[in-house]
Amino acid sequence: MYITINNINIYYEKYGTKKQTILILPGWGNNRCTFDYLINFLQDYFTIYILDYPGFGNSTFPNKDLNIYDYTELIYKFITKLNIENPILIGHSFGGRIISILTTKNIKIKKLLLIDIAGLKKKRNIKLLIKQTTYKLLKKLKIFLPNKLKKKYLNYLFNKFSSSDYKTLDKKMLKTFQNIVQEDLTNYIKQIKLETLILWGEYDDITPISNGIKINKLIKNSSLIPISNTKHFPYLEKKYLVSRIIFEYLKKDII
Repeated sequence: MYITINNINIYYEKYGTKKQTILILPGWGNNRCTFDYLINFLQDYFTIYILDYPGFGNSTFPNKDLNIYDYTELIYKFITKLNIENPILIGHSFGGRIISILTTKNIKIKKLLLIDIAGLKKKRNIKLLIKQTTYKLLKKLKIFLPNKLKKKYLNYLFNKFSSSDYKTLDKKMLKTFQNIVQEDLTNYIKQIKLETLILWGEYDDITPISNGIKINKLIKNSSLIPISNTKHFPYLEKKYLVSRIIFEYLKKDII
């Protein structure tokens, strides 16, 4: 199904018919399909909404750059236009960025479930600093190359030094990606007062578990469960275990 919000066609799906609703917000670059297992696990007990963000899955990307506040506004309008009342929000990675800001909006939210979420300012370690400096210096060397080789050289550097998320993006979304990852949402996270369960991959190498521990401390009414032997996608790496934990957390909300 499609809904138009701010002149953007947003694709979404709805499962189940129960009174209590769940809205799932996937990670950056992911779409609704990555949560199929969890949806199948829960749809007999809840009504579940899940969508594709602009630029991913079946949703179109506008002819302008976006930031995290634009994405949050889209989700806010999605909730209000579809009259989704008092939802439970489940967010993975980038979805957690949206939830952090969404909780300050004028909508009623039942509770939160956060999985390896992003939003804390990254510490600039020495390896990252060296990598960034080297990349900038090597880019400057293009002036010594003939014009026919400059583009090939820059593409080589881009593929060698860019992150996997950055490399797989359509070029029109690169600025949007930069806008999002540069935003520190710590002040939003520490304002969350809702009941919150935090699940985190023990060996997450994208958002390390130290972030989960910090977020657990920032959100006063929260609990943290590390998922052993998993990385950034514990809900895919240990599908049944994580789905069972989520069900146990949510079963008291079954109406």
